[in-house]
Amino acid sequence: MANETTVNDGAPGGAQGPGLKKVMGPKLLLFFVVGDILGTTIYSLTGKVAGKVGGALWIPFLVAFVVAFLTAFSYLELVGKYPKAGGAPLYVHKAFGVHFLTFLIAFAVMCSGITSASSAAQAFSGDYLEAILGDGFPSWVVAIGFLLLLAGINLRGVGESVKMNVVLTCIELLGLAIVIVFGVIAIAGFNSNPSLSPDPGRLLEFNTDTGPFLAVTSATALAFFAMVGFEDSVNMAEETRNPAKNFPRALLMGLGITAAIYLIIAVITSTLVPTDELAASDGPLLLVVQAAAPWFPPVLFSAIALFAVTNTALINMLMASRLVYGMAQERIIPSVFGKIHRSRRTPWVSVLFTSIIAMILVSTLEISALGSTTSLLLLVVFAIVNVAVLVLRKEKVEHEHFQAPTWVPVLGAITCAFFASPLSGRPVEEYGIAGALLAIGVLFWGINHLVNGREKRDFDAAKLGK
Repeated sequence: MANETTVNDGAPGGAQGPGLKKVMGPKLLLFFVVGDILGTTIYSLTGKVAGKVGGALWIPFLVAFVVAFLTAFSYLELVGKYPKAGGAPLYVHKAFGVHFLTFLIAFAVMCSGITSASSAAQAFSGDYLEAILGDGFPSWVVAIGFLLLLAGINLRGVGESVKMNVVLTCIELLGLAIVIVFGVIAIAGFNSNPSLSPDPGRLLEFNTDTGPFLAVTSATALAFFAMVGFEDSVNMAEETRNPAKNFPRALLMGLGITAAIYLIIAVITSTLVPTDELAASDGPLLLVVQAAAPWFPPVLFSAIALFAVTNTALINMLMASRLVYGMAQERIIPSVFGKIHRSRRTPWVSVLFTSIIAMILVSTLEISALGSTTSLLLLVVFAIVNVAVLVLRKEKVEHEHFQAPTWVPVLGAITCAFFASPLSGRPVEEYGIAGALLAIGVLFWGINHLVNGREKRDFDAAKLGK
């Protein structure tokens, strides 16, 4: 066709020079995907989702996974077509070529990392820590101290190891396995808690204040936070052996595994714990374990939960600081954010910048607002990525790759846009938070434009996350 172009971007054997070492096989990639999705949401925000939807906790998680699967197919097509690290900013830049839009996408992803880490900090300072140390610690002080610790680790330098990710994922899975095993035993009637009364009828109860539709949509807007991790895995494409073949299988299998785990836990949680108790807790899975197995040490389970939350927060703060550093290196924000510490060789200005924003957020916002803002930012990004897939159909590559049916990215764009819109029942507050964060980025873009003018007319979108 006359309007098609053929490129060799990311094709095997391309003449781009040596790339990253391909160390990821299908099994390690699967562990990475699962580990990236598991974490803060299921351990800390399940109760907040229940507070929005009622006892039918499994429905918003199911809807969120359906929306995520649609968008995952779009990512599979793009990562097979352009097997380079870069993610959403790279795809949007290739599709539209608008520098400012690419910058906003990159900055939105960065902001989602900060809000996600901030929600993890809120979770860290809540019921799980109280089960270990007791009360008497101001939560905002603990949360800020937690972020300072993460900043210190980030400044010192953290080597990302795939093998270590396997270990961390196994520990997170251990905590979820405890919930599932003890929960199933308790529901079956074999439990040591005489006061426990499992109630499967709660699984079909909805929040009467809003009605079933708005109860589900508003809860799904928050539950989608459980799925935001899978987007990070596309940055491993350049380090994956035969990504066009291995990535679709690993990503879809990883989504399937995590969907099954989350849905089972949602059913167990609603059946064993009354909805009002869940809604009031930021350590909902501890309530499940205490109800199903009161003999199990709460300190041990809380330690596992804190480990999962810490892992999520550290990954997100690393991602956010790297994005700020990458934007500074590409000179689309002031170059001061690209400064490297002389001895540690870490991007100290970007680390401090992202940490300060996170500290402001945890000092002023609740965990549910932080989680919902994370999902809002990424739902907007995912909607644009789904459109980018369709735009990039005109550009052909020389190697074979996965291609999603056309209706999938269309439906993915529509559903992501819906759950990002006020029609889903999102509070206006979340748009204010997201807008304020993006306004910071626009300010930096404007300052950089005034200082450097058009000196930097182009940049490499694939390097924004490096």
